[in-house]
Formats: sequence, structure tokens, C-alpha cells
Amino acid sequence: MKFWVTCAVLLSGVVALAVSNVNNYVFFAGFVVLQSIVLATAWNILGGYAGYVNFGIPAFIGAGAYTALGMHLWIDASLIIQILAASLLCGIVGFLVGALTVRLRGIFFSIATVALVFIFETIVMNTPFLGGAAGMQLSRPETGGVFPTYLRMLVVVMLLLAIVAVALARYVQDSYIGKGLKALRDSEEAAECCGVPTLKLKLLACSLSGALLGAAGAPLPMYLSYIEPVSTFNLLYAVSAIAMPIIGGMSHWIGPVIGAILLSSLQQLVTVTISSELNVLVVGVLLVLFVVAAPDGIVGLYKRWKSS
Repeated sequence: MKFWVTCAVLLSGVVALAVSNVNNYVFFAGFVVLQSIVLATAWNILGGYAGYVNFGIPAFIGAGAYTALGMHLWIDASLIIQILAASLLCGIVGFLVGALTVRLRGIFFSIATVALVFIFETIVMNTPFLGGAAGMQLSRPETGGVFPTYLRMLVVVMLLLAIVAVALARYVQDSYIGKGLKALRDSEEAAECCGVPTLKLKLLACSLSGALLGAAGAPLPMYLSYIEPVSTFNLLYAVSAIAMPIIGGMSHWIGPVIGAILLSSLQQLVTVTISSELNVLVVGVLLVLFVVAAPDGIVGLYKRWKSS
């Protein structure tokens, strides 16, 4: 109950801000932070709970973004339809990745997911309808329904996606699915011997993670008003999406949320005050610090402090 009350209060606050006269930069930064929460939470369902490290995040984000673009160009679909289509397609891709890599574990699974990024990027680069290698400029609508600008509406939509992603991760963690995924992470052979349906759980985790990543990528073309393959399929998405759960803590659903808010806010601050090129340095330094000093993340540090 507390979770949903908090979500309702947060949503009300963001909607109130969106119809006010607050500076637009707040919404540019807010979109990035909220998208980071979705990305970190989606990655953690497969990488944190199940222990399958997915480096193919840019493939799903890019697939979601270009699916949304395709729906916009083809039938002028609304944003909701774009998000649903992107989520469905990326959920199917996630299922297929899980099915095709069922025998792969550890580094071999990770390499297979990286290959997916280059496959999708090559397909888009050779598809003139989607702008090809040169990309495509888009005209963002002036207003977004009751909101003064379309950007502000996008931030509210991304907040709803973040709430859905966190609620799903919370449900998975507390259900038999989460217990099965953790057993799979600790020892897949032992889990199978105990009757855990490891294949079904892996496919479910891949599908859920892929669907959420695709949904997070769908609003990207309209947010940027421009899309091109190199930046859309940028591997830095993978670095950030993996770093955020590690910093926050992969053992609990709140960990990726904390890590995403901390890291993405810090990156926005560094971009505004110093230089955008330092973003990668910030991620690298924090990642090294937490891996060495606090491998269980902020959640692990809190649990250790509470028990002492």
C-alpha cells in the first residue's frame, strides 16, 4: 500500500510541475533520470535476479525507438500505440534471445547479446524508410494534450513507465518467479535438480526485460526530435544500465532505482557544470569504487549498517 501511495503522490507532483511555469531544462533532465530508472530496473530482472549479464541493452532501446518511429511514419500512431508496439516487439526479441542462447551462460551469453546490437544497427543503417545511416529529423508536436509542451507530456509518460517497471520488478522479486530466478543465479544445475523450471524462468526474465527496455526507448525519437543509428545503438547505454544496479544493489528492487537516480543525476550535474565528455569518467569511477568497496551496493551497505 505504501508503495502505491508513494507512486500516486509522485505522479501528482510531476503532473503539477508539468502544468506549471518551471524551466524546461528540469524536464529534459527529468526524462533522462526516469528513463534510467526503467533501464536499470529492466536490466536487473535478468542480470540481477537471474545472473545473466545482458550487454545488449542498446539493441532493445534502439529497436524500441525505431519501432516507434516506424509506427509514426507508417500510420501516424499515437505515442501509446508506439510504446505498446515497441514493448511487444522487444519482448518477442527478448524471448527469442533467451531461446537461442539457452545453452549459453556467463561470458558467452554476454557476447551473444553484444552481437545483437551490431545486427540491429546494421539493419537500420540499410533501411531507407527509417532514415538509414544519416538518420532522420522529426517535428515534435507543439503541445501534449493538457500539458503546455509535448516534452512535459513525455516526462509524465516516462514516469508512468518507471512506475510500471518498478512495480513489475517488485512483484517478480516477492513471487515464486523471483525465488526461482535467484536459485537459477546461484546454481542452475542445483535449481533444475530441485524442480525449478529454469528454462521457463529464463525466457520469462528475458521477455520482461526486453519489453521494458523497448518501452523505455520508444519515446526517444520525439524527445530528441532526431534519431540516427550510431547514438541510438550506443554501447554507453549498456555501461550505464549495468552500473546503476551495481551501485544501488542488485539484490532488491529498490537498488536499481537508487543507483539510477544517483548516477543519472550526477551525470546531468557534471554535463551542465563541467562537460558532457566526463559522463563516462563519472560512471567508471563510481563503478570501480562500488565493485571494490561495496560489491552489494548501497542497499548492501544499508543492510550491513542496520545489522551492526
